[in-house]
Amino acid sequence: HLAESGGDLVQAGGSLRLSCTFSGSISAIDTLGWYRRAPGKNYQWVADISPDGSTVYAASVKGRFTASRDNAKNMVFLEMTSLKPDDTAVYYCNKGRSYDVLEQWGPGTQVTVPS
Repeated sequence: HLAESGGDLVQAGGSLRLSCTFSGSISAIDTLGWYRRAPGKNYQWVADISPDGSTVYAASVKGRFTASRDNAKNMVFLEMTSLKPDDTAVYYCNKGRSYDVLEQWGPGTQVTVPS
């Protein structure tokens, strides 16, 4: 099970911190990923965070977004800064992009950056 939170409407240049709680078949030994889905578009991978905390980012967010995790609390986070209108999307967490099969998507959390 996955549950995201923290989305909001924020002006361009602003910041947000997203949270995701995972449970069930996802554990602290899994690489977790953040994804987003803009209106009318498919899911887009944003970032991966490994069990040891190492991270990889999509070029579009590198330098602006920071993923982290708290394995004791089964949570992952996405700190987003310098937000742009192109970042507007519903944000989701799931297993990392290298997994063949992802878990059922959670409800996601809406991030809106007006142009």
